Amino acid sequence: MNYIGPKVHIDLTQLVKNYHLLSDEVGNIPIMATVKANGYGHGAVQVSKALEKEGVRYLAVFTIEEGIELREAGIQSDIYIYSKLNPYGLDKVAEHKLTLNISSFEDLEILKAYNFQGNTLKVHLKIDTGMTRLGVPHNRAEDFLKQAQDIDCIKIEGLYSHFATADEGDLTYAQSQLDKFNEVLVIAEKLDIKPPLIHCSNSGAILNLPESRFNLMRTGMLLYGGFPSDEVSQDLPIKPVMTFTAPVVEVRDVKAGTHISYGGVYTTKEDTRIAVVQAGFADGVPRPWYIDGFVKFKDQNLKITGRVCMDQLMIDIGSTDIQYGDEVLIFGSNEHGTILVNEIAKTIDSTSYVLVTAIGIRPRRIYS
Repeated sequence: MNYIGPKVHIDLTQLVKNYHLLSDEVGNIPIMATVKANGYGHGAVQVSKALEKEGVRYLAVFTIEEGIELREAGIQSDIYIYSKLNPYGLDKVAEHKLTLNISSFEDLEILKAYNFQGNTLKVHLKIDTGMTRLGVPHNRAEDFLKQAQDIDCIKIEGLYSHFATADEGDLTYAQSQLDKFNEVLVIAEKLDIKPPLIHCSNSGAILNLPESRFNLMRTGMLLYGGFPSDEVSQDLPIKPVMTFTAPVVEVRDVKAGTHISYGGVYTTKEDTRIAVVQAGFADGVPRPWYIDGFVKFKDQNLKITGRVCMDQLMIDIGSTDIQYGDEVLIFGSNEHGTILVNEIAKTIDSTSYVLVTAIGIRPRRIYS
């Protein structure tokens, strides 16, 4: 059966190019590639395999289950788990040789009580310097490090923190976080704790705060060809890896004054032709985009008419020669033109992270 529906085209060649551009930019400091949430919607397994071939040795996911998926797909690189320690998953962590995030004193107690049967788990210790999410408050770091140091079944491979505002123009708060983290590093040295991996930089910090790069950097969005905000340097010539398209499934003539879609918030101003596109917000089309949004076909901007439905959206095609089965561009780049996901995100007051990770399970992913 021929497939009629939304498609997500993933350009793995561009992914690799982005990786090398980023690696060159940072002087070949190792990169921890973040592939959580199905590789930001790009496909965690396919992305991980492509990057592993290029020498990436550190991958990060959010859950143990995401890590197991990569192991079962044959991924050999180190896999780091971002989430809060799950005490019920430690057997699986040991079995699949995953690396844990340890972010509280309670986590340490769980590790002390667990029988690892001779296994040693690699862990990264997380310090909260101002994100107020996971991590031990920086002013309790010394006690935390001392207790972690006394647990025989773990290897402290990493020490890290996470910035809250590194992708913003005002870096005052980010700098204060970095200062606190540097104080923690002094404490670790005093305790003779020397983790081989020290990391703070996310995508925003890589561009805005180069002094935070240390000897490992975590990045996701830059690899996928998007910038974390419009307040970071856009000079790095990365390009989007994802292109989202969908087919026209009906074309109909409508009169002036015709209400279109839910709520009737859009009314045609003249006689025209409306095309129904088979993709909706369940597939990843951002619903607020209908207000100012458009799709592209043969380099023409075709206005979205009315609210995006769960499975479909409507566009005003006027006299454009467009037929059943013709595909329109929702975002990305192809022969029809370019619609940057960052521009959509800015227009609807969202982020590129939200848009690419919102791609649903129905769109067919096509890799090249």
